[in-house]
Order: sequence, then C-alpha cells, then structure tokens
Amino acid sequence: MRIMVIISALLMQLCLGATYSWSVYVMHLREILSISQAHAQIPFTLFYFIFPATLIFSGTLLERFGPRFSTICGGILFGSGWIISSFGANHFLYTIIGNGIIAGIGAGIAYIVPISTCMKWYPNNKGLVTGIAVAGFGGGAALVSSVAGLLLDTGFTPFNLFGYLGLAFSVLILFAAIFMVNPPDFGYRVPASSQKPGWIFRDQRFLILYFCMFAGLAAGFAVNANIKELYQSATLITGVSAVSFFALANAAGRVVWGGLFDRMGTVQTIILNLMAQAAILFLTPIILTSGAGLQLFAVLTGFNYGGVLVIYAGSVAKIWGAQRVASIYGWLFSANIPGAVAPLVAGYYYDQTGSFTLPLISIGVLITIAATMVYSLRQLINGT
Repeated sequence: MRIMVIISALLMQLCLGATYSWSVYVMHLREILSISQAHAQIPFTLFYFIFPATLIFSGTLLERFGPRFSTICGGILFGSGWIISSFGANHFLYTIIGNGIIAGIGAGIAYIVPISTCMKWYPNNKGLVTGIAVAGFGGGAALVSSVAGLLLDTGFTPFNLFGYLGLAFSVLILFAAIFMVNPPDFGYRVPASSQKPGWIFRDQRFLILYFCMFAGLAAGFAVNANIKELYQSATLITGVSAVSFFALANAAGRVVWGGLFDRMGTVQTIILNLMAQAAILFLTPIILTSGAGLQLFAVLTGFNYGGVLVIYAGSVAKIWGAQRVASIYGWLFSANIPGAVAPLVAGYYYDQTGSFTLPLISIGVLITIAATMVYSLRQLINGT
C-alpha cells in the first residue's frame, strides 16, 4: 500500500504541475489574441495567487474530511478549470477564470494531500519522501510542455489543448484518490493549541522562513514564466526544450534537495539553496548569450527552484511537528502570492526594454539578503 501512496502522489503532482508549462503557450496566445507579454501572463500569475491562498484553508479541510475527499474535490476543480479555459479563443477571460481561478482553487485543495499523507506513511524520511512526492509537479510540466510543444507545431491551438488536458487531469487525479488514505495505524490528530489565533505570525522563525521562501519562489516564477523569451534569438524548439529542461531539473531538484535536507538540516540547506540560485541570477548577462546558455540557465535555476518546494515543507515538520504540516505549511505557502508578482514585473520590464537582466539580478540581491538573514539568526531557527 505504501508504494501506491507514493505512485498516486506522483500522479497527482504530474497533473497539478502542468501550469508550469505556461510559457509554452505564451507566444501563441500573443499571436492569436494580439496581447502583450504581461497580459499573457495574467492566468499564470493569478493561478499563483489563488493556489496558495486556497492552500491556507485546505489544511483544515484535509484534517477534517481526510485525504481522499480533498483529492476528489481538488481534482474535479482543477480539471474543470482547464476545460473552461479552452473557451478562451472566444474571450481571454475564460482562460483567466479557468486556469487562473478555478484550477488554482483545485490545486490549492489537492496539493497538500500527497505531502501530508506521504509524511505520515514515511515519518523517518520527511525531506526525501516530500521531494519524491512533489517531484511530479516539475515532471508534469516537462511532460506537458514537450507534448504541447509538438502539438502546437502541428496546428493545435492552446485552447484545443486546454480542453483535452483538463479532461485527462480530472480522470488521473480521481484515480489517484483511490490510494490517498492515511496509514492504518495513524492514530494521532493535531493537538488542540492553547495559542491565540494568528500565533504563527508572531513566531519569528515563521517570518524568516516566509521571506526566504518568497525570495526563492520569485526567482523560480520570473524565470519559468518567461523562459522562452530570456534569450531573444532562441528558436521555437530551443525555447520549448528550455521549458522542459527547467521542469525536469525542478523535479530532480526536489528529490536531491529533500535528501540534502534530511542530512544537513534547515539552516544549512536553506543557505546553500538560496546562494546557489543567487549566483546563477548574478551571472545572467554572461550565461544568456546563446541557445546553449539558455538551456544551462534553465537547468540550474530549475534545479535550485525545486528545492524551495521541499526544504520549507520539511522545515515546518522539523520545527513544529509533522502533525501541523497541513495547517502551518498552508500559511507558509502563501509566500507564493507576493512571489507571483515577479513574472508580471519581469514581463512588464521586458515589454519596455526588451531585457530581463535587471529584474533577475534584482531578485538575486533579494535572495542574498534572505540567506544573510538566515545565517545571522541560525541559532533561533535551530532552537539553540
């Protein structure tokens, strides 16, 4: 049964991660609808507002009704959102509502399920099992972007694909729901807290983790959503492959960083992850000068970004206990909301100047500040 929980978790995340393939559609959306780069990013950005906002409350839903119920609800909404977005050829608002709002709510309900459930089945390897459970989020983007890129070249429109993908996502997530259950010996529940409402926001450790996660997410979003345009001379094939490389490296990074977290702990892993990403962003003017450089940039930033979605979930379990992951990590994950502004800002700057260099280097500075903060307050975070 334990292996089916892992397989089902991967299957769910393969579907939920499809939004990471958004940059594959941007060029086609701009041509079909005659919209700007920033306008084409609205569904992606809105998704990353709604998704984490929903995740804040989905932990309570999961604790009350169980993982199978949450998976079914999330899967139906996520798939339906993609199907509704297929009507965007008539009006782009359908795509904004479908991919941005309805799919965002569905993903927010379903995303925490495999993380929380897998931690319960594998309590001694929280970092690694979380990495494996969410690796599908990046792998799904790689798979969908590759398939979508090929189909777009053969005459399909993004709106055709949205409908077919939505139907497939609904079926696959509902199948995964069969195996999304707590272990039979799972007897504990989240203990009643004597803390006042909002206590977590008065915990300095939470605020530090929130800022660091925001910085890491901003980097990943800015690169991922605009990756095909980062090197202006890139061919369509080069751009699509860069999206796939980012997604595959993202998936691999989640597993590797999860393993590193189990061995190194919270502080060391966060600092290493942040500084590795900052270094790549600072080298933007040097790396993004060729198609090969774009591929390298995609791999390195994707790998480091993958760690963001594992390290902080593991940190919550380590600091506050695995019982509270579903509720506390939902609040921490809301760092996606300010982080989701990064693609819009970067896209707007690109529309005005034709370059992404300054936004990416600026995010590198933000990440460096976050890493410095963690190092300065390492004793507080480690509880020593």
